[in-house]
Amino acid sequence: MGALVTVLILITCVILVIVVLIQNPKGGGLSAEFSSSNQYMGVRKTADFLEKTTWTLAIALLSLSLLSNLAKPGEAETGESVMQEQIDNAPLPVAPPAAPNPIIPQGTE
Repeated sequence: MGALVTVLILITCVILVIVVLIQNPKGGGLSAEFSSSNQYMGVRKTADFLEKTTWTLAIALLSLSLLSNLAKPGEAETGESVMQEQIDNAPLPVAPPAAPNPIIPQGTE
């Protein structure tokens, strides 16, 4: 379940980036390409469509992000994550043996 939600989040992000890059707030972008009078969608309709698509994708991204928090893939039945269980069960590190002190001859200063 968690992997599916993650893939959906990535797809939503890529589509959202593409839709935002198509738009141009100064009247350019995809809306400027449809400036002829013999078109199916007008400039205003294209801008409305892109704006609605942006809002829809943003809401979908927010919803999927919240859903991913509920569907964590590494949760055990006890509520602890798999990583925390591995940390708890790992052996403690052992300190390396101390290096012998070098003998400094007297009077060499």
